[in-house]
Amino acid sequence: MASRMIGSAEGRWIRADLRARRGQALLTVLTVAGIVTALIAAATLLEDGTNPWRGLFERGRGAHIWLHTKTVPDVSALKSLDGVTDVAGPYHSAPATLAADRGRKVPISLQEAPAALPAVARPLLSEGRWLDVRHPEGVVVERSFARAIGLRPGSPFTVTGLNGATHTLTVAGLAETGDQGFYPEWAPGLAWTLRQTLTAVEPAPGRTETVTGLRLADPGLTDLIVQRAVFTLHGQVQRVTTWREVRAAMELDNRLLGLLLGLFGVAGLVAAALALANVTGGRVLTQLRDIATLKSLGFTRGQITRMLLVEHGALGLAGIALGVVAAWLITAYALGESGVTPLSPGPHAAITVGTALVVLVAVWLPAWRGGRTPPLPAVPAAPPRGRLSRLARLALLVRLPPALVLGARDAFTRRTPALLTICGVAIPMMMITIGLGCWATLDDFIRHPEGVGQAAALAVRPADLTAEETRERVMADPDVVAAYPGAELDALVPGQTRTVRTRALGTSADPYPFPVAEGRMFRDRGEAVAGQGLLDLLGARVGDRVRITIGGTPLIVRIVGRVIEPEQDGEVLSLGIDSLAAKDAVPPRFYGLVLRPGAEPGEARARLQAQGLEVAQAVNPADRLAVIRVIIVALVVVLALIGLANLLTAGALGLRDHVLDLAVLKAMGLTPRQVMATLVTGTGLLAVVGVLLGGCVGALWSRALIDLEGRHSGVGAGIGRAPTPGMLAAAIGIAIGAALLVALIPARRAARARIPVTAR
Repeated sequence: MASRMIGSAEGRWIRADLRARRGQALLTVLTVAGIVTALIAAATLLEDGTNPWRGLFERGRGAHIWLHTKTVPDVSALKSLDGVTDVAGPYHSAPATLAADRGRKVPISLQEAPAALPAVARPLLSEGRWLDVRHPEGVVVERSFARAIGLRPGSPFTVTGLNGATHTLTVAGLAETGDQGFYPEWAPGLAWTLRQTLTAVEPAPGRTETVTGLRLADPGLTDLIVQRAVFTLHGQVQRVTTWREVRAAMELDNRLLGLLLGLFGVAGLVAAALALANVTGGRVLTQLRDIATLKSLGFTRGQITRMLLVEHGALGLAGIALGVVAAWLITAYALGESGVTPLSPGPHAAITVGTALVVLVAVWLPAWRGGRTPPLPAVPAAPPRGRLSRLARLALLVRLPPALVLGARDAFTRRTPALLTICGVAIPMMMITIGLGCWATLDDFIRHPEGVGQAAALAVRPADLTAEETRERVMADPDVVAAYPGAELDALVPGQTRTVRTRALGTSADPYPFPVAEGRMFRDRGEAVAGQGLLDLLGARVGDRVRITIGGTPLIVRIVGRVIEPEQDGEVLSLGIDSLAAKDAVPPRFYGLVLRPGAEPGEARARLQAQGLEVAQAVNPADRLAVIRVIIVALVVVLALIGLANLLTAGALGLRDHVLDLAVLKAMGLTPRQVMATLVTGTGLLAVVGVLLGGCVGALWSRALIDLEGRHSGVGAGIGRAPTPGMLAAAIGIAIGAALLVALIPARRAARARIPVTAR
């Protein structure tokens, strides 16, 4: 009976305490929910199984290796290779140009496909119908390419072959595939068509290539089987693509977002644990008399600890539940369009249970201390005693007003809560500053596109004109400063297990202004610069010589520099077009146009298109990563809530410590404003120290962390930017101002209290 009464008393006490501090309780729940949402979203984006590639590849029984040859390979020899379970194709493929809206001409790749869906490398039809021999004019377009161009089933599909003949086809359906990446990161766009239609568009056999897919029993043997296949085909292989390249292409942006969310989530979890410990410890200190009274009424040490643990732990667990629901909604709706699937049960449970353990441990420690409160119900709420801090002595020495001196003394009287408050403010401020560094890096991409390899805002293809005629027309435009001849080719790396992008742009005497981060620009034939991803792939360093194969022709180049390379995970080799064999360099396949400063690329593109030129505009990496800005804003809000929870606790604790002092201060003649200044100074000093410490550490680390991620993603170090001085000063000023406003809330309430009420 007695235990039942005590149990009901515990419940009433918990409900009464939560009702008395609804705002703080809601703040705690929202803080934990935001952290759990960030952690689950990060794990969802980072988990390999959530990459949209896996679902597409498995449902379509994709090919692990695609061999591109000029002639039809020996299929029986490929099937006999140990580890190959099935073969897709061989299929013919031909380049063509699609006439899109507003006169745009878009390069596409037409690939042969059977009328009956194949068993291996099967496109997954999402809209419309598949190919039909009764309607040979129909094509099925890869879904991401169709969405970018604005194509739907029934749309006209007008293509021009290399011979200049135009053919009017129709979009029969849209399909997805796990055998190539999403457009435009993976270009050109892909469309499947019947063999007879492909032959009509490109009748010349020499202008087509053959693609053959190999499905493997063990994907881990990909490199070995590529070597065997290349050796078996005796030099027929022009280039090779593997499942690893497709997977990396589909996961690039997701992985970057996941790493950012994970970094913020882990740091936020630490800050949230400190905030929960601080909140629980503050509540224990402000309720010492209540707890002592309960113990005098028969509550044991364990019951007091359990009661505090249930109250504050329940808030954390409610936040975890809310965060799980929010993460599910984000995955299902916000990320569902990109093909991301929910997090698998194992990591999901690990995050949920791990966060719950962190919450309960953070709450249990101060709850355990609360259970050790002696049963003395009349204990006064007096501030702890101690010596004047150095800061208070300095305030006395420089003769600051009494209110500021008293506030400086109070700030560090309780050292453990003061340290928790400072850390609880410093960690969120540090992460906010790192987020501002990411923002500044994206701004730098936009202001200085040449820093990420986009000095050429436009690329012009000759189309029906000769190379010289194209160059004359583009150089006649008033906004064009320079036109660099270029060609992009696929090259087999040493060992011939992978294909990498080779970009020839400019000449050795007049090179394109690549952003060199290490070494120097190429100056002679046979010299090249490479992205970090290519250096890692080859195990090479600046100064090494590498041998690659382009279209069956070996090419030995010396890597003289490392460049910032955001394309193809940095697996790009850049050189002068005169370093290529004549068959690959003449005539140039396109011209990279550098515009005068301040010129609008869209206007220049429209003028050049009006002259019948095929013009493409460069896509800045900052445009593809624009969602990072939204994520930074959302995480700043969550981190600000964590800092706010710490400051509210510090303010409540300061008010509790000096509830008796307020009457004395007023009796001594301090005005309500001076009383407020005393309390605000005590809390504000802790906030200022935390904000300055977190801001400085974040500013120092932001650039290094961004460069570290750039190096591991293949882009390369040298892209990171710290927050600008103005941005950092504004962030620190806003944070300090917000902290002082928060500290002012309990101070105003205390200053307005009457002396008799306060004395009681």
